[in-house]
Amino acid sequence: MKKVYELDFYGRKLVVEHGELAKQASGAVLIRYGETVVLSTVVVSKNVNVLASFFPLMVLYQEKLYSVGKIPGGFIKREGRPTENATLAARMIDRPMRPLFPEDFKHEVQIVNTVLSVDPDNSPEMAALFGSSLATSISKIPFDGPVAAVKVGRINNEFIINPTVEELEQSDIDLTVAGTKDAINMVEAGAKEVSEDDMLEALMFGHEAIKKLVAFEESIIAEIGEEKMSYEVLEISDEVKIKVREMATDKLDAALRIKDKLEKYAAIDAVKEEVVNVFETENESLKDEDLNKLITGVKLVLEEIEYELFRNIVVKEHTRADGRAMDEIRPLSTDIDLLPRTHGSALFTRGQTQALSAVTLGALGEHQILDGLDLETEKRFMLHYNFPQFSVGETGRYGAPGRREIGHGALGERALAQVIPSEEEFPYTIRVVSEILESNGSSSQASICAGCMALMAAGVPIKSPVAGIAMGLITHEDDYTILTDIQGMEDHLGDMDFKVAGTKNGICALQMDIKIKGITKQILKEALAQAKKARFEILDVITKQIAEPRKEVSKYAPKTMSFMIDPNKIKDVIGKGGEMITKIILDASNVKAVNDVNAVKVDLEDDGRVIIYHTDQEVIDKTANMIKDVVREVEDGKIYTGKVVKVEDFGCFVELWPGCEGLVHVSQLAKERVEKPNDIVKVGDEILVKSLGYDKKGRLNLSRKEAIK
Repeated sequence: MKKVYELDFYGRKLVVEHGELAKQASGAVLIRYGETVVLSTVVVSKNVNVLASFFPLMVLYQEKLYSVGKIPGGFIKREGRPTENATLAARMIDRPMRPLFPEDFKHEVQIVNTVLSVDPDNSPEMAALFGSSLATSISKIPFDGPVAAVKVGRINNEFIINPTVEELEQSDIDLTVAGTKDAINMVEAGAKEVSEDDMLEALMFGHEAIKKLVAFEESIIAEIGEEKMSYEVLEISDEVKIKVREMATDKLDAALRIKDKLEKYAAIDAVKEEVVNVFETENESLKDEDLNKLITGVKLVLEEIEYELFRNIVVKEHTRADGRAMDEIRPLSTDIDLLPRTHGSALFTRGQTQALSAVTLGALGEHQILDGLDLETEKRFMLHYNFPQFSVGETGRYGAPGRREIGHGALGERALAQVIPSEEEFPYTIRVVSEILESNGSSSQASICAGCMALMAAGVPIKSPVAGIAMGLITHEDDYTILTDIQGMEDHLGDMDFKVAGTKNGICALQMDIKIKGITKQILKEALAQAKKARFEILDVITKQIAEPRKEVSKYAPKTMSFMIDPNKIKDVIGKGGEMITKIILDASNVKAVNDVNAVKVDLEDDGRVIIYHTDQEVIDKTANMIKDVVREVEDGKIYTGKVVKVEDFGCFVELWPGCEGLVHVSQLAKERVEKPNDIVKVGDEILVKSLGYDKKGRLNLSRKEAIK
């Protein structure tokens, strides 16, 4: 039986429909937010693997291009692999929901959001997260929700919940915040150098709106929610727990205090392997299934001990494994111009994390084409992040970037995009590629630092240098400690990964994930203040290496020239079938094909802007003059010097400049009567002519007789 629930949410209607669609799923709701429609479903597997080392949760966000009235591009004409936006949306849903499932729940869960209709002013991502939480909460799946998310913008110092596309363009904050009714548990933000206090206020403003959505969910759950399922858990005897603790506690404590990452990890693995081997040897008579359960239990106890010891070392002893203070950054080093033929390059090293960034400048026509649900169809600034397995001393899969790489790249791109010059100021497509060469915590923030230096080295006039830092949180009973510049283990065993990037003027990007149910305003305030101090320290190191953007781009980068022409003349520059622009490119570049690497690039914008790119300034100047010749207007009555290009019985044709020819009729060749034009002019002669204007057929008439008076 179909049930409909409605909420007036900040002046817009949010509608939940249940009981009509996808009835065989474990939970399903149709969310209508304005004219945006998302079907959220969740299914739990009947089978369980209690020996699994992780919770098998999969979150999908499926963009259907019919939802915005588009037919997919390419030859196949159907949706293929997820777009970058769809991948980021799926991550955004996964991040606040995953910590709310029981740690010992090992049934496979799939959450699928199908975007059926999109009104750009009513975010499908926010609707999908709301639907994912509600579908899970009303199902039999154990889940400590509900959870919800909103976007927060700010115009003229006034905060807005779920701003429209137009409002977001005017806003200096683009914040997505998720949480339960009690606390915030996920943050994703871009901002135009906003202060820490303003960002904190925006977070709290967003959380107040989240509480309203959660209350709406709770009212629906109370009416149609199912009883939660019981599930099998791995039983570990007290005898095993005691024995493992006696064997491993002191050795793990010593291993955790080793400073070097690889040495520390090797020591921890050795302790665990030793304990496991003892249990395997003593219990080899057990059946395979029973032995596997026992060994899995032993490993879980070892992880529990490691978790407790780590927390005690940090929170109670106020020590970090590498001996740093809680607010101390690891040693920093920087370098630029490592790669001679790239347009800009930089290396940033922080402890055992190292990022090499390279910048490439291209024509505006080389922008990325986006085939998704957004109104934006192209992108001129890109940051791509690569994380090879050798960066952590491991072997592994190499191929297309995974969700993590896409997410880290998007975070770095969001941070640096706030200081990228406009198209008018710097008419280039800009690509930054970050290669992670070594990793022990927060490689995404290292990418921002290296990317910033590489941009300045490439001569990109960024508004201000940007740096990023990752903060951590370790809780132990009622106490907590905030860590600056977290390492891999502090991230893995900690409760929060809070990344803050910005300039000396304010925050440009923010990302927070937590493994506990939520964090308080006080913790957020302390973390932001501690991150600001660290960010300023890193910015000092960056600006000592390169204080400001170079005034000129690399000699290997394309130079550029831009000017305006009458938009109505663009068709003349292009010519019939592209004939004129092809001739200009070939002649100016002295090449045989327009796709030759040495060919000049010309972008013609609809507003009449012409942008020319080439490494040789002379080629640019020649191209510009040829285009200007095509669009030049002949002034009536003005005298020009032209070249005779053709002689006929009725007169001669004279080229005033390339692309502009006129006819000198035989009667206009001389003051006296002319019988044969060849008696007066020859092909190749340069003569003075006066413009007599255009006839009714658009033909230019010239006079030699009038010019030589």
